[in-house]
Amino acid sequence: MQPGDRVRVDRGGVTNEGVLLPSTTRDHLVVKLDGGYNVGIDREEADVEVLESGVREVDPAAETDDAGEATSEITFDDGLPTISLISTGGTIASTVDYRTGAVTAQFDAEDVLRAVPELAGRANYRGRVVANILSENMEPSIWRELAEAVAEEIEAGADGVVVMHGTDTMQYSASALSFMLDSPVPVVFTGSQRSADRPSSDNVMNAVCAVEAAKADHAETLVCMHAGPSDDACALHRGTRVRKNHTSRRDAFETVGAAPLGLIDYAAAAEAGAEGDAADAAIEWNREPRPRGADDADAAGTDDAAPELAPDLAGDVELVKFTPGMDPAAWAYLDDADGVVIEGTGLGHVHTDLIPRIEELIAGGTVVAMTSQCLAGRVCDRVYDTGRDLLDAGVVEAGDTLPGTAKVKLMWALANAADPADAMTRDLAGELTEESRPWR
Repeated sequence: MQPGDRVRVDRGGVTNEGVLLPSTTRDHLVVKLDGGYNVGIDREEADVEVLESGVREVDPAAETDDAGEATSEITFDDGLPTISLISTGGTIASTVDYRTGAVTAQFDAEDVLRAVPELAGRANYRGRVVANILSENMEPSIWRELAEAVAEEIEAGADGVVVMHGTDTMQYSASALSFMLDSPVPVVFTGSQRSADRPSSDNVMNAVCAVEAAKADHAETLVCMHAGPSDDACALHRGTRVRKNHTSRRDAFETVGAAPLGLIDYAAAAEAGAEGDAADAAIEWNREPRPRGADDADAAGTDDAAPELAPDLAGDVELVKFTPGMDPAAWAYLDDADGVVIEGTGLGHVHTDLIPRIEELIAGGTVVAMTSQCLAGRVCDRVYDTGRDLLDAGVVEAGDTLPGTAKVKLMWALANAADPADAMTRDLAGELTEESRPWR
């Protein structure tokens, strides 16, 4: 018997049937069960029957170009839209490596289609790798590379872009691209909470809905993930208003303070996409999205507008959370920072003893913006004495901008806006309501 064979293993009155995987020791067999999980079995006294040989092909390691970057292009059908698949890492396109039994990330277009064959026939695909990292290792320098890659793909004719990303920091990357790139076509982030070898994996549904959302008639930067615990719909969250609110649920992402920008029905999207059609009819928008090519008067409603790229970021911006009992000396590392975003309590408060420290930062040229630890609502430092003292010190109110989004926004504003403090009070990419009115 060889790895890749389908086997039945009897031992100790227990029978397991599945695909034989390579094992790291001679003392154990590793079998992948039909349900998707692996089981290790002591070889001693095990009775093994080979049911079928070579049911799984052992693929060689993926090849890369001279620069170590994997790129690919699928045979094109002139009748289909072109979707660029850009990977930064994560598990959405993961597949089982039958040489090792491990789940590995596969990134170029052919690999994605092998991992998610349900994508075939929905679009022409271009594949591009920007990074291959765990999302907790994401850095602003990679945001810049990602924004530049997305712009290049759009300029090369992509009708939409899907960014495959690990879920832990997806909200930060989606925010970054929302500020750095004014796109005339959809840019849709998606990922997977559970790897492809698990029966409850969300990779297929998220990928299908993301591709269909990237084909639809809008020019939003979105996060597309499960809308609920069932496999019925994906939520389309605006990139600057989304937050990961659960560690492991498939519907971990939420639009804070509102319904998602839209919902895409999985069954309707799957049916529409099977013929290559855009799944606009499968999307129910809760608020009006930006249309394609909206900022180009000659190309409004089309894909012909050029992307506008402003990828520079100020790197020395910190997000700090105030907690009761915090020592002002703990903020010594903020000296000479370009910007600081504070997560204050309630309407945007910190202990009175911290106000002189904040005043020193501002006097030294640091832009300090206030957000709230509350999950919904806006900062208003005009209600209580502490808030008024903060305003007198020069703190900028960031309204109802989410703290993580505010950090990314301040990084961008410091590098691109003539008046970064003023920019923090204005809506630039759908991140805040400029008036005290509820989100729908």
